Amino acid sequence: MSDYAFLTTWLLDSPRQPIWDAIYDQERWPEWWRGVEQASKVRDGDGGGDLGSVARMTWRSLLPYRVHFEVTTTRIEPLRLLEGHAVGELVGRWRFYEQDGITAVLYEWNVSTTKPWMNRLAPLLRPAFEWNHDWVMARGGEGLAALLGCRLLASD
Repeated sequence: MSDYAFLTTWLLDSPRQPIWDAIYDQERWPEWWRGVEQASKVRDGDGGGDLGSVARMTWRSLLPYRVHFEVTTTRIEPLRLLEGHAVGELVGRWRFYEQDGITAVLYEWNVSTTKPWMNRLAPLLRPAFEWNHDWVMARGGEGLAALLGCRLLASD
């Protein structure tokens, strides 16, 4: 397997609550996030809530492949942290910080690829896979800003 650790930061001219709401409602991501083709809940969490819920995701970017996985919500700290573990060795973590009406959103995504072709070509294609991730995440920051009618001050 090949391991990747990605960190994305979006800085938005918006309070934290509407940003949290948009990211928390992952079933609506395809409406505003270019690159997300599918995000649908396949199972409710414990007691019918969101903790432990499972969503099926399909992502596509400019590279000619789609990434499909199911993610289980493993941790929710409202307005602060949202974490999920995907099938395989994928861990994603959203963190939210606000000061003076400006919100910083940090997304950590740790991936171990399982597709044999990706692993064989990883030494050669690692820069393309990293660029691909950055492209998709930049579209997310732009889409979120457009959805909320706010400015995306920085995206990295």
